[in-house]
Amino acid sequence: MQFSDFEKRVVKLKNLDLPGDDFHFTMAPLERLQELKLRASEMSTAKEAAVLCLFYPSFSEETHFILILRKTYKGVHSAQVGFPGGKVENCDLSLEHTALRETEEEVGVGRHGVLVLKKMTEVYIPPSNFFVHPFVGITHQTPLFIPQEDEVEAIIEVPLLEFLSEEARIIQRLSTSYAKDIEVPAFQLQGHVVWGATAMMLNEVRELLQKVM
Repeated sequence: MQFSDFEKRVVKLKNLDLPGDDFHFTMAPLERLQELKLRASEMSTAKEAAVLCLFYPSFSEETHFILILRKTYKGVHSAQVGFPGGKVENCDLSLEHTALRETEEEVGVGRHGVLVLKKMTEVYIPPSNFFVHPFVGITHQTPLFIPQEDEVEAIIEVPLLEFLSEEARIIQRLSTSYAKDIEVPAFQLQGHVVWGATAMMLNEVRELLQKVM
């Protein structure tokens, strides 16, 4: 889809109600996630992070959004695909500021060139005890991505039409930090399997986009 057409339609997201946890849990790899999220909210011990689903025009003016492949390290999100973003720092003025700051640091897209359209439903990640707050934004310029050397292994540019296709949703067998050799719902995008919290957030974004596209 041409970005000029996408841009006219996507602003309608502001007026839509969020699909919420129902669309998260259809992509959740853990059956008890709803219970764990409620328990974490009640205990107020979870940390907070924010991420950005950023749409932009490719050099051919087609609509894309960005994912990143994280570096391999000793941690629960090692070598996983996700959105640019990270934990809230004391310097951040808001969750939106966190998402924009981290995106600028991780992939080099300046925060002042991004229009944030909507805050999506937060996702709880049990292994790291984080509430992640996703935002949807657009930039009108084709970015020249600069991956953060110590955080980002690769930048993944995903065409919108690939993401919206039914073929993008798959079932993948894998091992996680809490279970071995299980089948989980996932997206296959640009040759990468996207599962867990990122797939949950993507599923809510996908539902809203389908309403306005």
